Amino acid sequence: MNFETLVVLLEQNVAVIRLNRPDKANAMNLKMWQEIRAAFEWVDQTPEVRVAILEGEGKSFCSGIDLQMLMGVGASIANECEGRKRESLRRFILDLQDSLSSLERCRKPVLAAIHGACVGGAIDLVTCADMRYCSEDAYFSIKEIDVGMVADVGTLQRLPRLVGEGMARELAYTGRRVDAAEARDMRLVNRVYPSVEALRAGVREIAASIAAKSPLSIRGSKEILNYSRDHSVADSLNYVATWNAAMLMSADLQAAMAAAMSKQAPQFKD
Repeated sequence: MNFETLVVLLEQNVAVIRLNRPDKANAMNLKMWQEIRAAFEWVDQTPEVRVAILEGEGKSFCSGIDLQMLMGVGASIANECEGRKRESLRRFILDLQDSLSSLERCRKPVLAAIHGACVGGAIDLVTCADMRYCSEDAYFSIKEIDVGMVADVGTLQRLPRLVGEGMARELAYTGRRVDAAEARDMRLVNRVYPSVEALRAGVREIAASIAAKSPLSIRGSKEILNYSRDHSVADSLNYVATWNAAMLMSADLQAAMAAAMSKQAPQFKD
């Protein structure tokens, strides 16, 4: 696939989605927002892709929303009617939210590999991923508060579920910088690697281990985990019972059982 702001690669069932505006610290301009959605829709729809890695080119993962884009919003929603102008702004924000929610909607696991700066809109982005990993040079900051705005694309909704209400509020109110070690301690990231090279190698190893599992079961596990996060235990147990009533008796189950008996690695269809 050809993108202006991303590099997209596919190798051995693992897709790599790389933010590719290194001269702008991978700041998210309007084209990147649109292409992120397109890329993860492609991941979702492409059978050969079993897992995706999200990373950044250059010195930083992502410096957040492009300020030129932010300053141009007023002109893009201009209207003589104040009500229609505000309606346009709301629809614009909802569209940005939808772009990042494409990571959650994607049926395949998404692993974020973070180095350098991960600030502002980049926090919105990585909190949509299934797991987050970083290198020792990574740092995180909810910068929206420092430019006089409320983070509105997912951070305030998703971050408390990852790090708890108290810590999420502290970070949202202060905008302070969180280093890699603290990010691991608060469970924002799963693991810290000593270098960018080690980060990318380590995340690719994890992605490969996921890609070797039953694709149907991996997709089902993501569906159930996302559903359970947003529903009661009783509702979630009922949903997974219904899910497995439909999906359990699959070719993947037979392949896994046969491989276990023969002590060989199972082979699964995409």
